Parts: sequence; C-alpha cells; structure tokens
Amino acid sequence: CSSDLKVRKNMKAAVFHEYEGPVEIAEVAKPELQDSSVLVEVYAASLNPIDNILRAGYLRQMLELTFPHVKGYDVSGTVVEIGKNVKSVKIGDEVFARPNQMDAGSVAEFARIQEDELAIKPSNMTHEQAASVPLAGLTAWQALVTKGKIKKDSKVLIHAGSGGVGTLAIQIAKHFGAFVATTTSGKNAGLVKELGADLIINYTTQNFEDELSDYDLVIDTIGGETLARSFKVLKKGGTMVSVKSQDNDNLAEKYGVHFEWFFMSPDGKMLSELAKLISQGTVKTVIDSIFRMNQAAEAFDRLATGRAKGKIVIAVK
Repeated sequence: CSSDLKVRKNMKAAVFHEYEGPVEIAEVAKPELQDSSVLVEVYAASLNPIDNILRAGYLRQMLELTFPHVKGYDVSGTVVEIGKNVKSVKIGDEVFARPNQMDAGSVAEFARIQEDELAIKPSNMTHEQAASVPLAGLTAWQALVTKGKIKKDSKVLIHAGSGGVGTLAIQIAKHFGAFVATTTSGKNAGLVKELGADLIINYTTQNFEDELSDYDLVIDTIGGETLARSFKVLKKGGTMVSVKSQDNDNLAEKYGVHFEWFFMSPDGKMLSELAKLISQGTVKTVIDSIFRMNQAAEAFDRLATGRAKGKIVIAVK
C-alpha cells in the first residue's frame, strides 16, 4: 500500500482560496517528506478557534497565509513514510500530533509531522478521540503546568470549562490535585461537574468576580472584558495565564500578580504525558460532533457558533 501512496503526488484537502473565503474540498500537492519528519495518512483531524481566526485574516500581521490554504492543526493517523533521520516510529505506527505552523494542514488525506512533535496514539482511543486532543490538550497543559506552575491544592479558575481547552484543563488540574472553579452556561453545568469541576459559575446569571476570591491561578481563554475582570479573583502573587490576549492594561501591576501570555508550542513528549493520562482513564476526551471531510464547510460553521461542547472533529478516512 505504501508504494502506491508514494507514487501519488496530490491529495484531497479542505482549503480556502482567500481570506474570509468559503471552505472547499480541492486537490492540492501532497506534503514532501523531510529527513526529520514522517508522512501520515490522516484518519481524523479536529478544528480549533484559531482556524477561523486565521481564515478571517485577523492575524495577517503576524502570520501571512499562502493560498490555497489547507486547514487544520490536529491530526491522528498512520505513518506511511519516514524520513531518514527518524528513529522513534516506524511505518504502520498510529500517531497523533499538533503539527507546527509550516506543517499544519491536517484536514487532508496526508499530513507531514516532525518526529519531535508526534506521540504514539493510545490503543484505547479512536482516531477521532486522538485528533481532538493535541492543540487543546497542549494549550491546557502548558497554561496550567509550564506557565501556571500548578500545585496540589492550588485554587484555579478555568474560563469556558465546556470548550475544547476547558474540558481538558479541568481534568488536568484535578489530576494535579487542584481545587477547580469554572465558568460555563447553565446547560453545560452537568458536563463540567462530571469532568471534576468543584465550583461552577453560570456566567449567564452570575458574575464570577463576585463569587470568587484568593485564587492562585486563572486560565483565560476568552480575553477582553473577561480577562480584565479576572484579575479581581487572584490573590497577591497569584498568576494570570491568557491564551487570548497579551494586553492587560497594567492590571497585573495594579493587582500585584504575575501575567503570562503565550501561544502553545507543539511538543511530542508533553503529548505523550497526556496520552498516558488518557489511556489510564484519568483524562477523557469530549467530542461535540464528528463531520466527514466533504462536510468540512458545515464543521467550520459549527465552530463559528462558539457553542461547541468539547471538540469538533473531521473524520477524513
């Protein structure tokens, strides 16, 4: 089978041809293998808010796209070719990853992944489940562990607990022994409770800053006014980690807290740590919906509502 795949120069992929353009299925060139990479036959991919943010052109100053642009930052599939310097995986291995910016484009029949960015897919996970984890899981892990220095008994507020990052962050924080508060709408209260949240704030009827105080850590996935209000719940010396906004109007100084803003970075070792927790059942995936590749445009419409519970997945194969 892999010799047939090598001969193929093109592949089908979900693309858009201009900023704000529609998502379509088109034939594009298959990625070329590099010495430190593998080529994966994609079984599933998943969507993240960044996909629509890039498509709208909001990050053009930082990240100019080339067209046609292939969508997707999460991938799960089977290794079909390996570069000559690759040591840790072989053809036929099932892997999952968040590819870097140059290799992104996973809503496609094939994807290129650098060896240090991939992890072996746990055998008790489907490809759809595995594809739902990398970007959101690494964001949650890096926010809580790398930047937030979470400890046992830390008091943590996680915003948007029913979202892609939130559902995983609640479980990771509980694994480290933290007390977790989260914001969500009333209809998702049951879900976040099941994931382990200790205190649930219904943002449609409650102001979280009136309910919470003396928190060690806040994970902000919303930005704007939510970020500004969140400083009030931190104790002196606490930490605010935002994945949304780097601008905090000197509020960190005013409240005497640490402020961290970051873009998550792909990391195969970290993903393997997360895979261990998932295969043990400590962390479970939450999937909002699964679309086929020919329904990619509908999947992006679902993403645009901002109402997904957990992740939107595209089954490619």
